[in-house]
Amino acid sequence: MTVVTRFAPSPTGRLHVGNLRTALHNWLLAKHAGGQFLLRIDDTDAERSREEYVEAIRADLAWLGVHPDGEERQSARFALYETEFARLAEQGRVYRCYETPQELELKRKVLLGRGLPPIYDRAALTLTDADHAEKAAAGEKPHWRFLLDRDAPIEWQDGVRGPQHFEPAQMSDPVIRRADGSWLYMLPSVIDDIAMGITDVLRGEDHVSNTATQMQMFTALGAGPPRFAHEALLVGSEGKLSKRLGSLGIDTLRETGVEPAALVALLARLGTSDPVDASLDAEALAASFDLSHFGRAPARFDEEDLHRINAAVVHAMPYSEAAARLPEGMDEAAWQAIRPNLAHLGEAAEWWQVVTGPVDTPQFDDDTRAFLAQAADVLGGLAWGNEVWRDMTGKLKEGTGRKGKALFQPLRQALTGRDHGPEMASLLLLIGRDEALARLKAAAA
Repeated sequence: MTVVTRFAPSPTGRLHVGNLRTALHNWLLAKHAGGQFLLRIDDTDAERSREEYVEAIRADLAWLGVHPDGEERQSARFALYETEFARLAEQGRVYRCYETPQELELKRKVLLGRGLPPIYDRAALTLTDADHAEKAAAGEKPHWRFLLDRDAPIEWQDGVRGPQHFEPAQMSDPVIRRADGSWLYMLPSVIDDIAMGITDVLRGEDHVSNTATQMQMFTALGAGPPRFAHEALLVGSEGKLSKRLGSLGIDTLRETGVEPAALVALLARLGTSDPVDASLDAEALAASFDLSHFGRAPARFDEEDLHRINAAVVHAMPYSEAAARLPEGMDEAAWQAIRPNLAHLGEAAEWWQVVTGPVDTPQFDDDTRAFLAQAADVLGGLAWGNEVWRDMTGKLKEGTGRKGKALFQPLRQALTGRDHGPEMASLLLLIGRDEALARLKAAAA
């Protein structure tokens, strides 16, 4: 059997890191098995769905390097839903209800007050055809529920959580269709999973109770359910559910300079026992992807970890990959010199400005200015080449007795305006002889 997974976002907003992790894991699961990964746009909510979000979802996945093998739109499948809904109606597996939200809430409070589970009492099943006709004549439109088989325990082997068992007698019949005819999530998702040949559903543990209900929907529609796995939800670095995680999207991460490879490296392993390795590409991550490595503990997302991984990705990035995003005039030699000091590629412009100038140097005392004047004289008498930094500092050490920080710090400050940065041996060559001499003399003046 070919493994087929899916990612099914609703286009009512931008994807956040939790969505991205779900998409990535489904893609890796399919890729690991040599199967297919499908994108399904769950746009049944016409009022809240926006085409701009559909485009953003596609763009965000492409930025991550996640490329679906096919795409479906729920808004194009309403005829299929009607057909399958009619089939369930013929079987008596869906029924009409008229309670208002306020009436349902009152029933719920009464049950809770009696110490009972707040389960829908199926009062609508007692309505006669005459009752329905009377409500229709009064302009009341029904919403629809799926009738659970309360005599059949619901069980499945979850790919992450292990054996699962639910008693349908302790569950409410879920509302599947609103009074205005629009669909809720549960039934269309099952119909689509069947029609699209989905074999594996990997999603967050907040969907476990939905899965219990949907297992009976698959059976009612004459189909075997896919394999289900429910992974732990993301929490913030402080170990609690974070509102920020619900809004932290690719646009925000891009603004902070995060590379897609860094985000993939972190999210691919988040929630598993496998270490995060920034050197692994998508093929290697897919090859090692294993649901048995997932734990039940909350998956902790730490932005500091992400930026640390990002630095590792940048430090290993070849010039050919970075070139189009580097400042004009910055060649491979400059990239090799500056790259080790970057946490984000966007910082290259700042360091390139150190090379091209001008730089702001601190105010030096008289002794240091005399030392820098001597440095200019020494540099002016040296042959320019790869060893010029070594030769200059060697002669200055011998002539002044300075060493360590007293020798190197004033030179770095005069030449770059910084207290730290790339190796000066490489940076001096990038600055160039004439500019270096001019900076030393200016600092000594």
